[in-house]
Amino acid sequence: MAKLNKAVLPSYSKKQLDLSKANKFQLAMIGWRVYVTKNALG
Repeated sequence: MAKLNKAVLPSYSKKQLDLSKANKFQLAMIGWRVYVTKNALG
């Protein structure tokens, strides 16, 4: 699942996204990626 996320979802760290200026969709995508990464590691 983590590989699928990496392939499909945009990487905001590469785009130098400022979290204070992120819209709700971008924040949701970041949260989803954190959730998947946390579950993949644990």
